[in-house]
Amino acid sequence: MTLDPLAVVRRRLRQQRLVGEPFAGPEQAVAWSGAVQGQEFAEVKWSLAQRTAGYTDAEVEEVLDRGDLLRTHLLRPTWHLVTRTDIRWLLRLTRPRVHALNRYWYRKFELDAALLARGRRVVAAAVGGGPQTRAELARRLRAEGIEADGLRLGYLLMHAELEEVLCSGPRRGKQQTYALLDDRAPTAPTDDRPHDEAVAELALRYFRSHGPATVRDFAAWSSLTVADTRAALDRIGDALEREDHDGTAWYAEPQVAPAAEPAGPTGLLLAMYDETIVAHQDLRVVLAHPGAPGEPVERAVVVDGRAVGTWKRTLTRRSTTVHVALFGPVDPDGSAALAAEVQRFGRFLGLPADLVAEQVGGA
Repeated sequence: MTLDPLAVVRRRLRQQRLVGEPFAGPEQAVAWSGAVQGQEFAEVKWSLAQRTAGYTDAEVEEVLDRGDLLRTHLLRPTWHLVTRTDIRWLLRLTRPRVHALNRYWYRKFELDAALLARGRRVVAAAVGGGPQTRAELARRLRAEGIEADGLRLGYLLMHAELEEVLCSGPRRGKQQTYALLDDRAPTAPTDDRPHDEAVAELALRYFRSHGPATVRDFAAWSSLTVADTRAALDRIGDALEREDHDGTAWYAEPQVAPAAEPAGPTGLLLAMYDETIVAHQDLRVVLAHPGAPGEPVERAVVVDGRAVGTWKRTLTRRSTTVHVALFGPVDPDGSAALAAEVQRFGRFLGLPADLVAEQVGGA
């Protein structure tokens, strides 16, 4: 059977709720995936809003400030958003793998077990009095004789996150803070689920929300082993459907009935590090024009599953301008869909939005 790449991408967009019925709110969007990559704070807020029915930037941030969604390091050595009910079992499942991936940097910065434990005690005491910024924690660590600058500070704090000491706190002005995980997400009985059960739960969420996808996709996204992934798929069984294409197995949520096609073209301004791009190895967004750059396209402009360009925004206090660089011509219906997406972006920011498009490639 021959794989239809465009059909795969369009199905993923539906599964991520970028097309079709949206989620009730950002918490549901994150819980559906298990975790969502989120090192670029402004970008991930837009990414979540796109999956909901009209959430604004301020409303997504309120969810984060309340702690309904938390920002921490798990799955891989980068920031992710996760619900407070999922954070501990996901940390316990994936932190051995993240620690293993960080081992080179621990050695490079001379962060042995004793120093890391001491650092955890210092930052726990600091945030015990209330959320602290990164700069404030750095000063506290230095006051205790622990060198804490640049990447060395980053790995000290990441280690404390992985060990269930720190997580994100509410923003203070424009600054991120750290808080005690015990304060933001008290422990629950489901935190100690067995390893095999935890892998199966994460795999089920991934393939339902990101499928069709492959074993290689999930292993890279989760940092778990291929052996763990295959065992989880055996455990999941018929809860996922499998299709084989050219010797590769693709897994997805079973389709009860053929998906309804949108009434017209769908335009999307995908955020940097959106899950539709970072969560796959074997196939990302389909490129529409031969002159387009290779995959992945950063900040992709997508019309009906095809990456037709890239975008950036210019913000002022009173408006925003979305600059789109198109790889080639887009038909009138696609252009109208793109214009509608720009207006949605403006509503998200609470600002009037203008579209400025130019063609940088193609005929």
